[in-house]
Amino acid sequence: MPALPVSGTIAQRAALASVGVASVLLVLKVMAVSRTGSAAMLGSLADTGLDLIASLVTLLGVRVAATPADHNHRFGHGKAEALASLFQVALIAVAAVAIGWRSLNHFSGAHQVASADYGIGVSVVAMVLSIGLIAYQRRAIAQTGSLAIGTDSLHYQSDLVLNLSVIAALALEQYAGISGADPVFGVGIALWLAWGAWRSANAAIDQLMDHEWPVAERQHFLKIVAQHPELKGIHDVRTRSSGAQRFVQFHVWVDPEMTVAEAHRVMDEVEARLEKEFPGVEILIHPDPEGHVDPDVKSVAISH
Repeated sequence: MPALPVSGTIAQRAALASVGVASVLLVLKVMAVSRTGSAAMLGSLADTGLDLIASLVTLLGVRVAATPADHNHRFGHGKAEALASLFQVALIAVAAVAIGWRSLNHFSGAHQVASADYGIGVSVVAMVLSIGLIAYQRRAIAQTGSLAIGTDSLHYQSDLVLNLSVIAALALEQYAGISGADPVFGVGIALWLAWGAWRSANAAIDQLMDHEWPVAERQHFLKIVAQHPELKGIHDVRTRSSGAQRFVQFHVWVDPEMTVAEAHRVMDEVEARLEKEFPGVEILIHPDPEGHVDPDVKSVAISH
């Protein structure tokens, strides 16, 4: 496999850090579940297990997505991240159902939380490690703009809330004597995981289905293109994303009397302007004589 660019190396190190943190937390939470028997802690353990798998998949996705385009993948390998995300979604959905089912069973059984202090201590350690990892990931995101690391970082930010709920569940159940607090929080964590799986699935499917950019971003893009004085109009604009790589193609109307060389100069000038506002976006421009529209294409024309 070809050597990764600098940004790919930085992203890979951030992914490795995530794998390391998730591995440590997994061991601690396995011990905590065995000592406390808490449904909420079980949910936290399942989330950490998924974090580890997600981090490993993110590491692979970063590696594959950063690989340059080749003869068989001319648009690059960015969609490896979306495929990895769908794999994670399946695992999260299964875990959510299992945790929810066990938590509901605790309502009808003689379930009692034990060693809450140990579980709370593990949750505090988890929060401290997560905060450190998030800070490191933010530096990597600022340097690389990696979509995969950004998503991984958001997941660990949500873990802070998750660990706070575990602490609340254990404290209320054992110290405040509120019976049923632990399974209630367990069900809440299961719903939290299910909601995260739903959002991740939508994002991955949108990318695999070549969903258009957000409307505001497309409008900003078109506004910059329309500023060139020698363009007579813009039509047939198409956008899509593949991992961290983004693509856009569109047709422009130019003076029918313009030579090929002159049209090429105008296209270069348009691309230079767009590069300043949309760095790294791969752009394909097709010049047409003014007023021409392909009969088999449903176009939206924007004229000066």
